[in-house]
Amino acid sequence: MSFIEHWIAGRLTAGGATRSGDVFNPATGQRQHEVALADPGDVEAAVAAAREAFVSWSQSSLSARTKVLFAFRELVNANVDRLAEIVSDEHGKVLSDAAGEVQRGLEVIEFACGLPQLLKGEYSDQASTGVDVFSFREPLGVCAGITPFNFPVMVPMWMYPVAIACGNTFVLKPSERDPSASNFIAELWRKAGLPDGVFNVVHGDRVAVDALLQHPDVAAVSFVGSTPIARYIHQQASAAGKRVQALGGAKNHAIVLPDADLDFAANHLSAAAFGSAGERCMAISAAVAVGGAGDPLMELVTRKAGEVVVGPGRDPRSEMGPVVTAAARERIESLIGTGEAQGAKVLLDGRGLRVAGYEDGFFVGPTVLDQVAPAMDVYTEEIFGPVLSVVRAGTVEAAIELINANPYGNGTAIFTSSGEAARTFQRGVKVGMIGINVPIPVPMAYYSFGGWKDSLFGDRHIHGPEGISFYTRGKVVTSRWPQVAAAPDASLHFPTAS
Repeated sequence: MSFIEHWIAGRLTAGGATRSGDVFNPATGQRQHEVALADPGDVEAAVAAAREAFVSWSQSSLSARTKVLFAFRELVNANVDRLAEIVSDEHGKVLSDAAGEVQRGLEVIEFACGLPQLLKGEYSDQASTGVDVFSFREPLGVCAGITPFNFPVMVPMWMYPVAIACGNTFVLKPSERDPSASNFIAELWRKAGLPDGVFNVVHGDRVAVDALLQHPDVAAVSFVGSTPIARYIHQQASAAGKRVQALGGAKNHAIVLPDADLDFAANHLSAAAFGSAGERCMAISAAVAVGGAGDPLMELVTRKAGEVVVGPGRDPRSEMGPVVTAAARERIESLIGTGEAQGAKVLLDGRGLRVAGYEDGFFVGPTVLDQVAPAMDVYTEEIFGPVLSVVRAGTVEAAIELINANPYGNGTAIFTSSGEAARTFQRGVKVGMIGINVPIPVPMAYYSFGGWKDSLFGDRHIHGPEGISFYTRGKVVTSRWPQVAAAPDASLHFPTAS
């Protein structure tokens, strides 16, 4: 069993090493690693390294930064399979899903490689007689990322490639449940030529998080996780004067209209609900069957969900792996039981699933609950597991009202063959990301990712154009180069153009 250390100033270090945590293989249920949990001194060392590296990295040329980013992109691309294996072993998701996660992260790196274009400012010649005005954007300083277990590669890549490309330095605090991918990424940054201290990794729990939120040299904090923690991060970091983007939880709905291709919709609902064992912030966890779509849709979805092959992530035959911890499994199964007790109809029950040869693994099978009411716990809570809750609605307008009444506003989808219904839906729902016959509408890297309402705290979405805005701040310069003899007299009046 290996010991996972921090990465600070270009090298591995155990730091204070006064506390540690266990890292499990979710498929076997066995402890496979021990990870160092940072104390405030470890966070101080990481921030100090980043602060020192910022002095030179922030002044490096666009071409020098671009060279490193392109090299990093090639190294990540060459190691997709290895990263997928690391993710599968610690998170549990199947290899193909883990490789897809890395690919979506690569797209953000590729976006960041275009930084010379992205950081271009504006210029106004002769704004006044002999006066020019121009603007440019500068990096903030030391930036921190606090990321969740469910995407140990992709979500951090929503943050640090953009931050580093803009000239900032970075301290990453990944989830302590699956920490190894972040250290592997740190090694790739080193091989790409990134100077020591520009990218640092501290492993830990709330102690490390609070130390980052309170540190005076951390200029900005990016977070993805549950809504209660996102609210806490936003409040604490904002109170400390930091720039904050904190992405919270979700209860993503998919509306299915009677005019939809129900077989197509059922296929995609099953994939979106049970892929990665439902441990995605963009998973479809609530389906709204409208009118006559209800009964035939339930028959199709239940059959397709029952055909999902559940097994260890390393087995190429597996379509869905385990959930991340035994505690997660217990919580999910408890919520299924609560839903049943509150009146939901269990069409497919994934509780008590045991996979041959992996009896100690943290498996929960695909579960379909019909006749779910908005007051039930399975509807109000973010289950974060392979559970699809189905609500019935009479009209598309009623379905839209249901979505808008929900406190979350991350992602939503509609399945229909009607352009009119789709347009009504996309204009009517109060949600940040919308799919039309696309169940998981995660935008490409050159757009920004983010929800509304309790799914986002802060005024900037993550990566894409808003990521560039978040990790930089603007300067505007008003410039005159007068011939001294012909210069106009100074005036005590407020300056105006002439």
